[in-house]
Amino acid sequence: MAHAHKLEIFRGLLKFKSNTQKIWGVLIFLSIVTAVEVVLGIFKPPSLVKTSFLDMKLLNWIFIILTLVKAYYIAWDFMHLRDEKSSLRRAIVWTPIFLVCYLVMILLFEATYIYDIFKNGFFAWNF
Repeated sequence: MAHAHKLEIFRGLLKFKSNTQKIWGVLIFLSIVTAVEVVLGIFKPPSLVKTSFLDMKLLNWIFIILTLVKAYYIAWDFMHLRDEKSSLRRAIVWTPIFLVCYLVMILLFEATYIYDIFKNGFFAWNF
């Protein structure tokens, strides 16, 4: 028995007539998010570069969050997670998000430690 896929995105805010239109809609959404990342990466607004949150620039946090949004949406739409039961969706989506956050935290702590060692320790910057 064929399973009919939902032809809507953003929890029903945009509805499409065919799968082709939906694919184009998803492509446009992912392209916009990628374009925002590229523009922020090229221009690097000084307010985002100077502002720090948890020992990392706010611009880097924006990149991480936008990347997680794209990964979640790709899994949600192209892997058809929206058609699954909520417990399976949570198991598939939330586990990698928590793992990515944990790995980012580890990298931040280690990077801060290495930076402090080179800055205040016995080693000198030799670049």
